Amino acid sequence: MLAILMTRPGDPEILEARDVPLPELPSPNHVRVHLHAAGVNPVDTKLRKAGTYYPDHLPTILGCDGAGVVEAAGSAVTRFRVDDEVYFFHGGIGGEPGNYAQYNVVHEDHLARMPENLSFTEAAAVPLVLLTAWEALYDRARLQSGERVLIHAAAGGVGHVAVQLAKLKGARVAATVSGGDKSAFVKALGADRVIDYKSEDFVQAALDWTGGAGVDTTFDTVGGETFCRSFAATKVYGNVVTLLQTACDDKTIKLARLRNQAIHYELMLTPMHLGLADARRAQTRILEEGARLIEQGKLQVRVSQEFPLAQAAEAHRLIEAGHSTGKIVLRIE
Repeated sequence: MLAILMTRPGDPEILEARDVPLPELPSPNHVRVHLHAAGVNPVDTKLRKAGTYYPDHLPTILGCDGAGVVEAAGSAVTRFRVDDEVYFFHGGIGGEPGNYAQYNVVHEDHLARMPENLSFTEAAAVPLVLLTAWEALYDRARLQSGERVLIHAAAGGVGHVAVQLAKLKGARVAATVSGGDKSAFVKALGADRVIDYKSEDFVQAALDWTGGAGVDTTFDTVGGETFCRSFAATKVYGNVVTLLQTACDDKTIKLARLRNQAIHYELMLTPMHLGLADARRAQTRILEEGARLIEQGKLQVRVSQEFPLAQAAEAHRLIEAGHSTGKIVLRIE
């Protein structure tokens, strides 16, 4: 089968198209999926550049998000049959092969049926961004109806899903973006207050929006200075959830402590990396619920651009250029 291999850490050029053996079922509970699309995420580019979680396992196949058709099922598989259309989050961090390939093998517990109204390309865009936004807002911050949430980079892959999940919970949403097109995009998703961070100070805008109190929760998908300044935009006893490993000066941390704010880290890779079976099954249930919301027209994931599998390096370059809207997907023939 054709696969895109990461042979060593480095620039996008290190991604190589190679013919590799068809993967065998590692247990009676696994299925082999004929992949039709693979999502491309910023974590893929970071692993490619800095090295995977399992550097001794190179070469490896990147890509955590996949969508395709069950091609073979182990003797103990009960949840799926051959020809079922599925989508999933699995592999791609170095321990097990990812989805930049024509086939992958996945335990049945980690698969969900694909939303019936999506193409394979659209479905492959969903898993990581849905799981990340869901866990950040619903599990870490425990967002409630009527609360106010500030979502950074709200037109991005995770951000635009977070806007929708917050609105589904009954929250009011302030969204930071750059530019008019992104502003219109997040307004259409339901954002109540759009902040163009290039022309507005998001801290002051959030304070003005909340009568000086600050938002109940800030969801940071950017890191760096954006994370550090978010404490000033968040109310006393509020939550700041971040996806990034970042540090702030003592003055900023003192402000967070004085305001009794909770700092949460969200890394939806944790269950896969640490082999947490119950947590992985919980993520599958999120994908199942997400499929229902998508089929009901209550949730959408925007695909901004797609590339053929052989152009994975170009997809990585586009992500690293920054400021993309929605998701980038590899189409697998």
